[in-house]
Amino acid sequence: MGAFKQPHGGELKDLYLPEHLADEVKQHASEYPSWDLTPRQLCDLDLLLNGAFSPLEGFLGKADYKKVCDDMRLESRVLWPIPITLDVSEAFAEGIAAGTTIALRDAEGVLIATMDVSDVWTPDKQSEAKRVFGTTDDTHPGVDYLLHRAEPVYLGGRVHGVEPPTFYDFKLLRDTPSELRGRFRKLGWRKVVAFQTRNPLHRAHQELTFRAAREVDANLLIHPVVGMTRPGDIDHFTRVRCYEHVLEEYPEQTTTLSLLNLAMRMAGPREALWHAIIRKNYGCTHLIVGRDHANPGNDRNGEPFYGPYDAQELFRQHERELDITMVPFKEVVYVENKAEYLAADETEPGDKVLNLSGAEFRRRLREDLEIPEWFSFPKVIDELRRAHPPKYQQGFTVFFTGLSGSGKSTIANALMVKLLEDGSRPVTLLDGDIVRKNLSSELTFSKEHRDLNIQRIGFVANEITKNRGIAICAPIAPYTHTRRLVRKMISEHGGFIEVFVATPLEVCEARDRKGLYAKARAGILKGFTGIDDPYEEPVNAEIVLDTQELSPDLAAHRVLITLEKLGYLR
Repeated sequence: MGAFKQPHGGELKDLYLPEHLADEVKQHASEYPSWDLTPRQLCDLDLLLNGAFSPLEGFLGKADYKKVCDDMRLESRVLWPIPITLDVSEAFAEGIAAGTTIALRDAEGVLIATMDVSDVWTPDKQSEAKRVFGTTDDTHPGVDYLLHRAEPVYLGGRVHGVEPPTFYDFKLLRDTPSELRGRFRKLGWRKVVAFQTRNPLHRAHQELTFRAAREVDANLLIHPVVGMTRPGDIDHFTRVRCYEHVLEEYPEQTTTLSLLNLAMRMAGPREALWHAIIRKNYGCTHLIVGRDHANPGNDRNGEPFYGPYDAQELFRQHERELDITMVPFKEVVYVENKAEYLAADETEPGDKVLNLSGAEFRRRLREDLEIPEWFSFPKVIDELRRAHPPKYQQGFTVFFTGLSGSGKSTIANALMVKLLEDGSRPVTLLDGDIVRKNLSSELTFSKEHRDLNIQRIGFVANEITKNRGIAICAPIAPYTHTRRLVRKMISEHGGFIEVFVATPLEVCEARDRKGLYAKARAGILKGFTGIDDPYEEPVNAEIVLDTQELSPDLAAHRVLITLEKLGYLR
């Protein structure tokens, strides 16, 4: 394997095989057990192979994993704060042992690398969450991923790159560490301060980053994350277009933009150290570390997961060892009477300081209200408005849930007609029986298959919502967990309005148009919702209806009124 010398000592790893060896591996790849990488694993593997995760040479083995979780160090005592692990299913792990070579493939089955497995183990994820994130509260996105999305078994071992992952977007802005170092050398940039971000840049960000670079007499690298960030963040396509507009506001030859394919963990102080190591590998000499760096917000009790300056404090403790200098993020504010941005500690008692919080900015976007030019650049605002239109232009899903015979389908049909009459967006009805016939005909009524059916409905509804249409779903959807998954998926792209049709069981059973309850009572139908399988009632539905008290027309009208109140209809 090749290696590039880092300017501060140590080696920048290049884990790609020479072309002739890569071709040989491809010929034999079908002989290896094959694992299809998740989006996060693909991000991690990309940065392992190109050297951004130097000094790592693969996914952590058990001893390194334990040491990183406990002490933020590898077995070699080198500082490394975040466990980089390959999680796989129990079924896949059954045939894997130390010494096995496995193939690592992308979602399309392209061979990216092989891995020489050194360790196979089942981690204690609760313990990992507590040690790495400082909490087991799954409102933390890193904890949620670890406990609910990551597979149960870890594999460790050295990786050998066969082919770089393919990214079709912004190719000219995607640099490996060696490529970015080469650019710095060519430009004569000896001191480079990196700015880590996962959000759009506004005027205050432009001002503070330029000030930070000027203070340390360095050039500026805008180095945004375009891998996985916090759920609900603005998509990277929109953000990169915004970054390109803001780049025009810096003096020529002072600033450059490059994209980082990192899957963030939102681990606060530990993540700040991780970001520093990565930027050092990219050739940076300084890193801007702000208030609440990589902080995911508040826990379920409303308390912040990390203190506002915890990241800066931990960075200072390890700054000499990191060999990259921290530039503390200084708050800048707009002073109206002076018509300029100043550092907050430079303002005078008589100054009129203007402020627009992130929450207020998002509200103004949603409600199509004016955003002042002192806050952001017109081109940036235009991009954000285009990508995130007000609610009355967004797609949304109306998700009916309730017992069989509760009246879901009838109300859903009535609502569909009223929305078609409105004509503001295309409307699609995903009724339970229609979906069963056309999308899930091979599924049984087992709990596993019922969950899968709801997830399929959610997937289709999400695509409709994402493309600014209206999806009306009317399955039974008896389980809280599955409904929550669908809500989470769709809410990232538009509105999600849950309608609980709370018609009592005895009324539903009395209607029994299809004779299903009678068959369930007679034991002919097994696992029937409401009889011998539970229906978990929603507790936070946006709308609750009881068809004993409302006609289908009035019930649909109530949904329509709620949609207007929420801003989805005008």
